[in-house]
Parts: sequence; C-alpha cells; structure tokens
Amino acid sequence: MKKYDVYGIGNAIVDIVTEVEYDFFEKNGIEKGVMTLVDEKRQVELMKAIDMKKSKLTGGGSAGNTVTAINQFGGKSFYSCLVANDELGKFFLDELSRSGVDTNMRHETCPPGDSGRCLVMTSPDASRTMNTFLGVSSLLSPAHLDETAIKNSSYVYLEGYLVPSPQGLEALKEAKRIAERHKVPVALTFSDPSMVKYFSQQMTEVVGASVDLLFCNDEEAMIFTGTSSVNEAREKLRGVAKRFVITLGANGALIFDGDTFIQIEPYKVTAVDTNGAGDMFAGAFLYAITHGHSYAEAGKLASLASSRVVSQWGPRLEEAQAQKVLQELTA
Repeated sequence: MKKYDVYGIGNAIVDIVTEVEYDFFEKNGIEKGVMTLVDEKRQVELMKAIDMKKSKLTGGGSAGNTVTAINQFGGKSFYSCLVANDELGKFFLDELSRSGVDTNMRHETCPPGDSGRCLVMTSPDASRTMNTFLGVSSLLSPAHLDETAIKNSSYVYLEGYLVPSPQGLEALKEAKRIAERHKVPVALTFSDPSMVKYFSQQMTEVVGASVDLLFCNDEEAMIFTGTSSVNEAREKLRGVAKRFVITLGANGALIFDGDTFIQIEPYKVTAVDTNGAGDMFAGAFLYAITHGHSYAEAGKLASLASSRVVSQWGPRLEEAQAQKVLQELTA
C-alpha cells in the first residue's frame, strides 16, 4: 500500500467566481470560453468591472481541485504548489488542510508577494471564462517537488496549465522523470484548449514518449492531434497515451482502457457553472481506479460527480456531497 493515492503538481489559485452577461466579454476585450493569463494590472481592471460583492472566493487551481476531490471521496493525496505569505495564500492552504491534502507548503515559510488568483466569469450558457494572474505560482519549479511523496504515491498527476512557465514546464518534466524512476504511473491533464493551442511544443515535451493516463476534452483532443473529429483524435491519442479519457460535455465521456473503448453516458442536469467539471471528473476517476474499480465504474462515478459540480456554483463539492455521490453508485 502506498501512502498517497495521487501526488499532484499544479498551480495554487484562489478562484473569484462571478456571473456576467454575454456582452461583458466584448465590452472588456475578453476571449470567451478559455483561460487567459493576465498581469496583475489587467486583472485589477476586470475586478473593478464586475460586482465583487456578488462574487465568491473558493480554493481553485485545476490539479488542486482534483486532489481535493480525491480526498473527499475517501482517498489520500499530496499537492506540490506555491503560494505567497499573504491572505489568499493562507486561504488556499487552509482549504487544502480542511480536505486533508498534504502539501510541500507551510504558510509561515511561504515567500513574499502575491498568491495566484483567477477571475472565473460564468455566462448564462453556464460556460466558464477565466482570466488568471498567477502571482508567485508562476515560480513553481523542480525545487518544490517532493521525491519521497512521489515515490510513495500510486499515481502522479500533472497539470497542463503549468506549461507556459519555463520553470513550471521543468517541474512537470522532472516530476515525470522521478515518477518513471520509481515506476509510478503518470497521468496528465491538458487543462484547457488554450494550453494545447498556444503551447503545443511544451505540451509535447511533457508527454514525451507517452503518458500512462491522459485526461482531455474533445476540443483539446482534436487540437493536439490536428484532427477534425473525436473518432480521428481517439485513434491518434493511442500513440500518445497508454490509456485516456476524452470528456464530451453533455454527451458524457469516452474512455480507452488500453484495450477497449468505453462510452460513458452523461447524467442529465441543468448546468449553471462548468468551472471545475473536468477537474472533478479526473479526481473521481483517479479515486476509483486507485481503489479497485474498473475503468467503466470509474467513468460512471466521474460522470455523476462532475454532473453535480456543474449544477452548482464553484469548482468543488463539499465532502458530504462527494460521499453521497459515492453512496449512490455503491448502494
């Protein structure tokens, strides 16, 4: 038995979740539906343009959401990240601590500066548009890895959002090298269409010869493989990853378990906020496969869990909600 089910590495971000109308994007020059990295000045401008009183603060970061979900289902995870010695940094670490996630960071020894924050703008169609100021999270490097924790994990999970940062890219590649040295399987999430569209070379460097498990949505799969259909993309992905998951939004998901393609049916819900859906899918899926469940069973749990996330505001469930999802499928 390993100490950790999953060792994650990714950005430490506090999400500022808010609702906006469709015309907000054009008025403020924002590309809708993707994650865009911005500097502090730009983000402050946007925060002035929204109604902060109606906004909600929540712990975020793609892999941060995933490792939190794993713990909420009953697993155990470790998260390598970087926050500053400020109020948002303390907020982020307190959220991890409440979920029982171990980390390389202690607030009193965090560096000075600003912790990462993300303005998550949800439009009436429930799609999420993110403008992210990384703060000190952009300085995450191989120095922040914990080889002992990696060695004692069943999976290493890499966040694609790190690829724009040279130091973050090196951290991903080094984490993969360490994992391979200790024969720990490596999972990677592409994170966002913008990551494979604008940083395809860097993402390819992380993938290397292959990864053991890849998480992506249909758009990311097609961009990365240079194809125009999911059927074409899935065939090309077989040369990239030993196993993979392609999420299909309201149409469920497609899983390749190394031998067979498995179609996962969606749970019909009224989506109000898709922020965190892919993160939850990955968290539920990784929890399931590290606790003796098949890929088909893992896909079913992940589909149900992500349907619950999109039915509410924010990227995470409460622990009681996660346990209820688990009980529904095991009853």
